Parts: sequence; structure tokens; C-alpha cells
Amino acid sequence: MGSSTFIAILAAIASFFIITLLFAITYFICHITRKNRQNRRVAESRPRTRAVRGRDASTSVVSVSESQLFDPSLNKIEMVDLVNATRNFSPDLIVGDGSFGYVYKARLASGATVAVKKLGPDAFQGYREFKAEMETLGNIRHENIVTFLGYCATGSDRILIYEFIEKGSLDQWLYDTSSIGVATSARLPLSWRTRVNIIKGVAKGLEYMHNLDKPIVHRDIKASNVLLDAEFEAHIADFGLARTIQESHSHVSTQVAGTMGYMPPEYFHGVTAASVMGDVYSFGILMLEVATARRPNLRIKDNDGKEIRFDEWAMRMVSQNQEMKFLDVRILKDNLNEKEVLEFFNIATFCICETPKSRPSMEEVVKLLDQILDETTLSDSI
Repeated sequence: MGSSTFIAILAAIASFFIITLLFAITYFICHITRKNRQNRRVAESRPRTRAVRGRDASTSVVSVSESQLFDPSLNKIEMVDLVNATRNFSPDLIVGDGSFGYVYKARLASGATVAVKKLGPDAFQGYREFKAEMETLGNIRHENIVTFLGYCATGSDRILIYEFIEKGSLDQWLYDTSSIGVATSARLPLSWRTRVNIIKGVAKGLEYMHNLDKPIVHRDIKASNVLLDAEFEAHIADFGLARTIQESHSHVSTQVAGTMGYMPPEYFHGVTAASVMGDVYSFGILMLEVATARRPNLRIKDNDGKEIRFDEWAMRMVSQNQEMKFLDVRILKDNLNEKEVLEFFNIATFCICETPKSRPSMEEVVKLLDQILDETTLSDSI
């Protein structure tokens, strides 16, 4: 084989290898490019897939919890209706700021004026509050308990709808503060007679709750949780801490609930079970607060300059027959029946006895208050 033939063979082999190499490089580049495109498409699709799954899971959780939690007889109101009624929850419509969220004054499409309580973003507390209100307030009706009208549960939003109570909270009327939703010029000092009637209304509401087949313990009776209507009739509100007693005496709880100054002393001695007698104690403190216009959570200086608790101070004043001296100074003393005032304080101190068993039931309290009113009416007619 001649040299020319050998060179031709080498050239052919070289050309083949070069062509094969170019083809391999081209194939490799195309393969890598196609792989990268696939990876990008997968990567781009993953967040959307997870988001869809997250929404599906969330929707599933909400629907399951709703089906287990909500009584089908309760009125469910759609979010779109509440958005329209509150102008998308406008700050201008806020009439209250509770421990678990804002309260808005709203007008539904039906024309009804209502209070809309939108729970805050704290999911755990908000859910517990929502559940407690639904389990207790949702199925009871009484003239001295705020009327529950419906609810809305959409995603993480939890909203409760109530009748709108015109005059706002008792707290706003006892203290000289600029209150949301109540004109300052309209807030004149409450008369003694009005205060006694308000207390009587709260007592009747608690008596009703405590005597149900499954008694309800409110656990947070205080001035800001008592609403006043146009006639200054009392309506107990805010059942977020309320519990239904399944047995006959108490609801087992591992956490202390309530507001400082109103909580019964047994809570601080390690007895955390919710009982009707805890409500009775808080009610007694409320009676003293209504009469004196002093906040129960603030300490008071005695004659020696020592700071003591509100309940301790009240008991001391009663034991020294000083009731008339520590009435709210804004109460007109003209024609004030001193005997009625003394009886009022006696009932209050009876309710705040240190030992729960020594306190009266709310049924007894209502009877005692009735006696005061009857005696006063009789004396006024003579």
C-alpha cells in the first residue's frame, strides 16, 4: 500500500473522529440545556404546588374544625356581608378594644345595627375565645346577657356578631375617661338608683347562668364586661373565658383566668378550678367598684400611708362603719337612703368572703337586692 493511500486512510479516520467528537459535543450541550430547562420548570412549579397543597390543607382543617365545633342552628354570616357592613373594618367604626380584638359598630344589609367582634391575630387565644363564646353564649337567651346573633369563620378569621348596646360599657360611665363610641357630653355621673339597678341586672344574668342544667361560669366579671343599653339596663358581655360546668361544682382548669383585682383569693392559693363562687366574688368586687368608683386593681393607701388591696380596704371601711364616706363623691347625697347603702355594702362584703363556701349563691344575692329595693320603695311611699 502506497504512501498516498495510507495518508488518505489517516485523513478519513481523523475526519470521522472529528465529526464524531463534534456530534458528541453538540449532543452533550443540547442534553445539558434541555436538562436545565426541565430543572427550571420543576423548580418554578414546586412553590406553586406547595402553595396549592397548603391552601387545600388549610381549607380542609378549617372545614373539619367548623363541622365539629359549630352548632348548625347558629347563624353563619358571610365575610363579604361583614366587609360591606364595616366598610372593610374601618377604624372609624371601632367602638371597643377587648383583650382579644376590636369591636366594630356595623349596619347589616337587613338594616340591623350590630356589634362585630373581630378576633386578633393570636391564633391560639383567638380560637379559644371563639370556641368559648360559641359553646356558651350561642345557645342562651336572657334579658341581662348580650344577645349573640351569628358568626363568621373564614380561613384564620374568627368573627362574632352581637346585638349593639347603645351606651357602651359600665367602665366608661364610672370613670372620667374619653371613651370610644360614647359622647363625653352624654356621660353624666350615674345616680345611686341607676347603679343599684345595674348591679341587680348583672346579678340576675349570673343567677340565670349559674342555674342552667349545665351551669356557665363567666370567669371575667368586671365593669368593662357589663354593657348598658338606652335605659341603662345591664347586659353581661365577653364570654371568651367562660366555661360550662359539666358536673355540679366546678370546671377543671390548670390556668388562672380573669382580671387582677376581680379574681378570687383561692386562685392565688393554688385552686384554679373555675366555679360559680369565683363569679360571686368578682360580682362582690364589682358592687364595691360601682359604689366607690375606684378601680379594684389599684392599691389604696390607708390612714398610716400603707398600700393595701382594694378588697382589704373595703372590708376595713365597712367594719368601721365608714360606708357613707367612701361612696363615689359624684353621687348626690340628697335624699339618699343610708340604710339602703349599708345593706348594699353588706351584700358586697358577703360576696367577697375569703372562703368560697361562705359566699352566697347568686340566687340569694338577687333576693337580698330585691329586699333592698322593696324596702326603699316602701319607705319612699310613706
